[in-house]
Order: sequence, then C-alpha cells, then structure tokens
Amino acid sequence: MAATTLAAGPVQADTPPLQGVVSLSASASVEVTKDLLNIVLTTSREGQDASIVQGQLKQALDAALAEARKAAKPGQLEVQTGNFSLYPRHAPKGGISGWQGTAELVLEGKDMPAIGALTGRIGTMTVARVSYGVSRELREKVEGEVSAQAIARYRARAAEVAKQFGYTGYAIREVNVGSSEPPGFVPVPMLRAKAMSAAADESLPLEAGKAQIVVNVSGTVQMTK
Repeated sequence: MAATTLAAGPVQADTPPLQGVVSLSASASVEVTKDLLNIVLTTSREGQDASIVQGQLKQALDAALAEARKAAKPGQLEVQTGNFSLYPRHAPKGGISGWQGTAELVLEGKDMPAIGALTGRIGTMTVARVSYGVSRELREKVEGEVSAQAIARYRARAAEVAKQFGYTGYAIREVNVGSSEPPGFVPVPMLRAKAMSAAADESLPLEAGKAQIVVNVSGTVQMTK
C-alpha cells in the first residue's frame, strides 16, 4: 500500500489576548396599564343519564353564546367556547353512580366595560376566572420607546467606562437587544364561582392593574485611545 504524506501548513502564532474589551449591560422599563381582558365563564350539571346531562350543558352554553354573539366585535370583544367535558361518577362499591359535566365560554378583548356588562347579562353561566394581559399592539408600541432608552443608556455607560479606564472612546464589538415580555394573562384572585354569579344586567366590576415592559441591552465594546 502506498504511503500518504500530509503537508503541514504554516504554524500560526497564538492569537494575543484582546486588550481594552469590556462587557456591559443596560436596561430600561416602563409601566403600562394592561389593556386586554380574559374572562372564563363556566357551568356544571350532574345527573343519572349522560345524554341528559350533556343536553343540559349544551342548552346552557347555547344560551350564553346567543347573548355573547350579539356583543361580539373583532379585537374588542371576542367569543369562543372553552372546555366541554362529561365524566362518570363512581360509586364507593364500584360501578357508575351518575354523570357530571362542565362547559366553558371564553370572553376576551380590549373593551373591558362591554365585556363586564356582557358577563352580567349571561344568566346560564358563572365567572370562573378573570385574567388581564398586555396586547401585542401596546407591547410593540411601547417597546420601540423603551429600546431607544435602553440603547442610549448602554452607549452612555460605554462612554463612561472607557473614560474611567483612561480611553478616549469606544467601538461596539457586538450587542444584543432583547425584551422581557410581561407574562400572558395573569389571573386575579376570585371568589368561588357560585358567589360570582351576577344578578341580571349587573356589570362585573373590573380593575386591570399594571405591567412592566423591560428591554435589556448587553454586549462588548472595544475601548479606543
């Protein structure tokens, strides 16, 4: 077998360590009022016959949907069905003693007064959960302003650090800009569902609260003489 000879390339000297490079970070934040509301309405039924229980759930849900669709507006008040479940109840000695089921209706949107008023008009379901969030439109609008603040703080920090080390300026080597989005819908403490059953035409009291929009800037800069 013929021998194979490998030609060695030129030996490169070790790369000298970087001089005058520093890692920095800065951030900016703004507090906004949550502008998105999510309410989950629920109802439950139980009985000996599965088909009867299912029919009762469907009847309650259909009545709630009929009322909700009258007030629906794209982006302002969205309506969708949630969980619909039917499951057996087991007797202590075995076997099925009956059936129990639940149905949900989800109301979501920016028109909080309209959603609160609609909740009071739906008499076949009760409030299970109330959550608030920040819409994509509001988050994107605010992030532009906060990003500018965070970048300005990063540049000011870089100039100050360079000066403290005896340099006259700096050049950005790499930089990362990212936002810390507020959590999705955050539920608020509620009373038991039965206690939240509003009287006819009684609007649900609502208070959205605040959320923080945060933008972080991090990276490295080369300090220059």
